[in-house]
Amino acid sequence: MRPYYIILSSQAFRKHFSELKEGDLVGIRLPLKKEEHGLIVDLIYRKVEAFPSFLSQLLCSSKTLQAEVLRDFMPPFTFVIRDKSSLLASLAKLSREEGFAKFITKDDQANCGLGVKLWNSLEEIFNVAGTQVLPFPFVLQPFFPNIRDIRVIILGNLYVEAYERKNELNFRKNIFWGGVAVPYQLSDDELSFCQKVMERGKFPYAHLDLIYIDEEGPYLSEINLKGGIKGAKLSTEKYNEIISTIHQEFYKNWEKTYNPVLYLMP
Repeated sequence: MRPYYIILSSQAFRKHFSELKEGDLVGIRLPLKKEEHGLIVDLIYRKVEAFPSFLSQLLCSSKTLQAEVLRDFMPPFTFVIRDKSSLLASLAKLSREEGFAKFITKDDQANCGLGVKLWNSLEEIFNVAGTQVLPFPFVLQPFFPNIRDIRVIILGNLYVEAYERKNELNFRKNIFWGGVAVPYQLSDDELSFCQKVMERGKFPYAHLDLIYIDEEGPYLSEINLKGGIKGAKLSTEKYNEIISTIHQEFYKNWEKTYNPVLYLMP
């Protein structure tokens, strides 16, 4: 009987994919293209595990999947638009609501605020939805002008940091767009909220963006396993060291259940 595999490179994953079985562990984030996500379904049926979890990896790759799976944590009137039919249904609901003058959309697979667009009306969105300007799928939300944006970094039980992102020149609060970071004291309730989000998405560590709308919240804007730490007190070196420690601890615990283990790298 062969030892249990712990996959630590994309090359090893490709090479041994067909052999993987229950007790094997994928210990990396898989660089899969969108059309390859079906491979994860196959691995789950074979009872292969991953760290970080397959669910967390898939959620990181898609804003629309986040909006569906983590809908209960997101702002009200958050819609996933996959085609003209879902767009029309969402527009009908939004048009019945008073007080929404503008709207935002989020491209499915863009980061750093690059896929966030501001629209002056639902008609503008309808006219370009499905084109290169606004391809399906995307997330649709009302534009809330008075929001506070909190970036939270939670690295297992080893590190927690939060800072508020402010930008007086752009509706996007991202530091990438010229925002500044101000240290933020996370409350117990906010920490509990983040932990519930992470548990739902099976995130062992995460960067979460929380928002308050007219002081109501927190709501989840988005979550990722890894993101920029510009604005954080944490250095890149220390960040990578903590992530490595989290992984090594997981592998050690895995070996207690599945033995012997063979680590597969290039």
